[in-house]
Amino acid sequence: MSANLGETTSLPGAGQPRAGAVRGGPRLIPVGGGKGGVGKTFLVTNLAASLARMGYRVVAVDGDLEGANLHTCVGIQQPRVSLADYVAHREEDIAKLLLDTPIRNLRIIAATRGNLATPQPGHGRRVQLMRDLRRLDADIVLLDLGAGTHPAVMDYFMVGEEGIVVIAPEPTSVENAYSFIRAAFYRRLRLAMGSHDVRRVITMAMDERNERGIRTPHDLLKEVQALDTAEGHRFVDTMRAFRPRLLINEVRTAEDVKLGFSIRSVCRRYFGIEAEYLGYVNHDDRARRSVRDRRPLVDVDPRCDAAVYIGRMARKLAASTQAPRTDRGGATR
Repeated sequence: MSANLGETTSLPGAGQPRAGAVRGGPRLIPVGGGKGGVGKTFLVTNLAASLARMGYRVVAVDGDLEGANLHTCVGIQQPRVSLADYVAHREEDIAKLLLDTPIRNLRIIAATRGNLATPQPGHGRRVQLMRDLRRLDADIVLLDLGAGTHPAVMDYFMVGEEGIVVIAPEPTSVENAYSFIRAAFYRRLRLAMGSHDVRRVITMAMDERNERGIRTPHDLLKEVQALDTAEGHRFVDTMRAFRPRLLINEVRTAEDVKLGFSIRSVCRRYFGIEAEYLGYVNHDDRARRSVRDRRPLVDVDPRCDAAVYIGRMARKLAASTQAPRTDRGGATR
C-alpha cells in the first residue's frame, strides 16, 4: 500500500461527528474506490445534478489530476481554470476555480492540465485544499477521487466520516474496495494517534505480513491497548466514527444487489467498521450514452431505472444535510 508514513498532520474535518453541513460551510462528501473504471465520475456527476435539482448549491470537484474527465460529463469542453492551477500555486483563491455548468445550482472545479512531473499536491497543499473547500459558498461539495490508495486519495477520502466507496460487482473491484477501505482506515488511525510508539505499531500493521502477526484491526487494537490505555480508547472512538458508505454500480442480478450487504457484513466482522449500504445502480446502456452526450443521465432520461436509483441515493444524502440556503427553484448566484 502506498502511503507517506512521515505525514501526521490531521486533515480538517477528520474525526468530526457525522452530521449535516457545518454551519457557515458546505458538507464535504468524497467519492472513491480502489479500482478505476467503476463509474465514480458518472455517479458524482449524477448525484451532484440530482442534489442541485433539489435546490442545494452543489460543487463537484475533480480530484483526479491524472485522469480528469468530470468536466466532460457536464458538458464543459475546455475549462479555462483547473485544480492544477491551485496545486501549482498559480491561483490561491479556490473560489476562482469554480466553473458554471448548464445545470442550475451546480458548479464544478475541473482538474485538467496537470503537471506530469508532479501530478499530485503535497500533503500540506492537500490540507489547505480541504480547508479552502470548506469555505466555499455552497451547501454540498462532492469530491470525485482517483483510483487506488495514493496518499492524496486517502487524505481526500478522510475529510469526513461518510465517504462513498463505489464498487462494481466483479472480483477485482471487490478486492480493491477492501484494500481501499483498509488503507483509509489505517491511515485515519495513524493520523488520530498521539503516541509515537502507537503510530509505529500501526505502520507495522499496514504490512499484512508483519512479524508480530497483526492481521486485523482487532489484533491491532489489542497491541495498542497493551501499549497505552488512553490511545486504546482513541482507537475505538476512531473506529466507531469511520463509517464509509457503499455504492454498488452496474448491477445486473439479484446477487449483485446483495453484494453491498455482504461487504457491509465483512467490514463489521473483519474491520469492526459499521459501513452503510447507500444503494445500487443497475446496468443501463443509456448511462453510457449520456456520457457520450456530455449530460447527466438524470437530465437526459430522468425516468429510467438507473436515474431513479441515483435520485433515491441523492435523497438519502440530502436527508442528513441542512435545508438549502436558497429556495428550491431560485437562482444560486
